[in-house]
Amino acid sequence: MDWKTILKAQQADFIARLESSDLLLCENEGKHSELTVISGERLKQLRDFCWKMADKYKRTSSNPIRNVFINNMKGKLGEEVLKTRLGDFVTEVDYEKRIGGDGKVDFTLTSDSSVGIQVKARHGKFEQLQWSISREEIEKNSVLVCILIQEEVNEAQPEYHLILAGFLPTNMIIVTSDKASIGINELLYAGGLRTYLDDLISSEVDDAQYYYHRGLANFNLGNNQNAIENYTQAINIDPNFAIAYYERGLARYYLDDHQGAIDDYTQAINIDPNFAIAYYERGLARYYLDDHQGEIDDYTQAINIDPNFAVAYYSRGLTRYYWYDHQSAIEDYTQAINIDPNFAVAYYERGNARDDLDDKAGAIEDYTQAINIDPNFAVAYYERGNALSHLGDIRGAINDYTQAININPKNAVAYYERGLALSRLGDIRGAINDYTQAININPKNAVAYYERGLALSHVGDIHDAISDYTKLINIEPDYALAYYNRGIVQSMLGFKQQAIQDFETAANLYKKEGNAEYYKYAMEQIKQIL
Repeated sequence: MDWKTILKAQQADFIARLESSDLLLCENEGKHSELTVISGERLKQLRDFCWKMADKYKRTSSNPIRNVFINNMKGKLGEEVLKTRLGDFVTEVDYEKRIGGDGKVDFTLTSDSSVGIQVKARHGKFEQLQWSISREEIEKNSVLVCILIQEEVNEAQPEYHLILAGFLPTNMIIVTSDKASIGINELLYAGGLRTYLDDLISSEVDDAQYYYHRGLANFNLGNNQNAIENYTQAINIDPNFAIAYYERGLARYYLDDHQGAIDDYTQAINIDPNFAIAYYERGLARYYLDDHQGEIDDYTQAINIDPNFAVAYYSRGLTRYYWYDHQSAIEDYTQAINIDPNFAVAYYERGNARDDLDDKAGAIEDYTQAINIDPNFAVAYYERGNALSHLGDIRGAINDYTQAININPKNAVAYYERGLALSRLGDIRGAINDYTQAININPKNAVAYYERGLALSHVGDIHDAISDYTKLINIEPDYALAYYNRGIVQSMLGFKQQAIQDFETAANLYKKEGNAEYYKYAMEQIKQIL
């Protein structure tokens, strides 16, 4: 039975006794006591300090001064309990210093200032009470200590009966947002606090595992810099701690220190040459340094060590696809799928590679498999729509673009492609609506303005078509076809001089592009107007 199990059992007994107010009381400072009574001169000192704090911050706080006093009083009562129970083992409650704030750390150990203790004190029914601690407080402290205030806190209360409700190491606190809330039944029995802190000091001196697990806790909280410091401590104690190098590499990777990550993965591999995941992660980091051959080599090493490493095949396939080796990419995606038949994104990427090799039917099969595994795979619907459109199945394409839009209503390119498909079916108004949706999502969508301009011309909305070509030209001033088409509709309205200017601009751009055929068309338009 480990120490946590013992302290949890003792906490359950403590809660049962708390219900009947049968608590342990010791008045000697530095000794454990479940109950602490504060009154008299000590209470007056606390009260005076809290009024000073309330007066100091009344100009910067939106709360009434009385509320500021009460909030400070709760905190100081909690600190007094901990100081009374741990005595010289922790730093003093320095009232003058703490007027400037405690930096999210209420106490540190006298023998080790790196060990922070956060104290939380609350009033209420213990079975309903929750103590809150912020992500920053978790990161800066090793232990949370919770105090239950039995009396309601006010300016005139002559005596407080304060209960040491329990403690919890911060590396055991799970936080999914900015704060975590903890009930009394989640705490460990406070009688084990002093022993835990003693062990913490000795662990910090010579236990690499302690630092490693603390690094994991910080990494899981998203505090990568603290995680790196913890892993470094573990490595300093045990230079052959391969997984600590690996985890430090992950933390550096997430801080975009890709070279530092590669160095750590390499150290892990030097210690353990069969560390497959380290090869894989080093491959991912090499991508950001444009070392694509090194990337492929690392994925290959990971696969050689672990032939069932599906995601390594997948990642190697992505790199090979990036370098236009589509057939090899298809082979890698196929291996990943053979290992994991539910690897939806591997089907999707294999579909992309097959599509690029003009195997539209094979691509459609793969996109369909990806969709069957993940019915909310919006981009797979979109790409299948493109392949169906290429094969002439326009209605099938429209259905897929619609599914992609239903899953992701902000998918501008799906609206655009559906607009093209509707236009091919003769639904020009429907196409215009889709181009408009694409433009609303992305006002810089030049091709959507172009296609909407064409569609508006087709239905006789000439002025609106001119407006769209003008907006397109403002986005891309060298878009020759926009000038040419605007010239066409300008001439239809009898705006001869404006049309000539547009055709001249289009002709100059086509000449610059080396497009002799369209240069000729633009010049012929000018001759016709003249």
